[in-house]
Amino acid sequence: MSWKDPNCHKRILHEAEVGRYGVIAAIAYNIEQILGLVRAAETARSPLIIQFFPWAIEATDGLLVYAAADAAKRANVPISIHLDHAQSEKIIKRAADLPFDSIMVDMSHYEKETNLRMTRELVQYCNERKKITEAEPGRIEGGEDGVMDTAGLEACMTTAEEVDEFFNTGVDVLAPAFGNVHGEYGIRGPQLDFERFDKIRVQAKGRINLALHGTNGFSPELMKRCVAAGVTKINVNRLVLDDYYDHLRANVGKMPHTQLIEEGIQKVTDLTIKWMEICGSAGKA
Repeated sequence: MSWKDPNCHKRILHEAEVGRYGVIAAIAYNIEQILGLVRAAETARSPLIIQFFPWAIEATDGLLVYAAADAAKRANVPISIHLDHAQSEKIIKRAADLPFDSIMVDMSHYEKETNLRMTRELVQYCNERKKITEAEPGRIEGGEDGVMDTAGLEACMTTAEEVDEFFNTGVDVLAPAFGNVHGEYGIRGPQLDFERFDKIRVQAKGRINLALHGTNGFSPELMKRCVAAGVTKINVNRLVLDDYYDHLRANVGKMPHTQLIEEGIQKVTDLTIKWMEICGSAGKA
């Protein structure tokens, strides 16, 4: 499969649903991280989703997206390219002309009715260009790089009824709010409402995939519980990048730059393989 296959992303998630495992959807910020993620997928024989915040389009004029799409095309395991948290019509329409397999139409910073209306319109626009789409019913609290901070807005837990409302917009993936937050969880750690999530999953009836956002600081045990609950797309950021940044901080200026880069790539690879094994996707490609 390659980014030219419009069903790549959807097929990856459908197979995860059938196989009852989770697929890592990892944010990448540079070429080293892209290479490390792809190497992890090929080593672990795992499907993979490489995703970007809109920042990557604006800061690199799409170059980073093209690089990831080319790496996915060359890979010997299924890899799709996803745009996470596209929060304006302008960036979504620009992204629809880039080699993304999937775009998150994130209108969750608007009130519900506006969210639904805009989601429906933009999903249709993306579908016409053969892009799979994701949306956020309710509102997940917090913010991170490239994602609007909703600290000033009320976090709204997703209800089972909203599953049908968003399914009717035509989206393929839902990212429910059930106690998860973007960014850091603070001293209490994650407080997830699995009873609420189970009602959402039951209402979904297998018609739509469920994505988990906000995994910073998750333990392996909590991640496994989320997968067992029915999550198929697992957004990760620091979980697979922490070792990379620790390596840079400890070694910049102390070794040749090429060595720093090569070892950094391997740090991403090793940590990503660990989480692929935890999520059950290793050996599935």
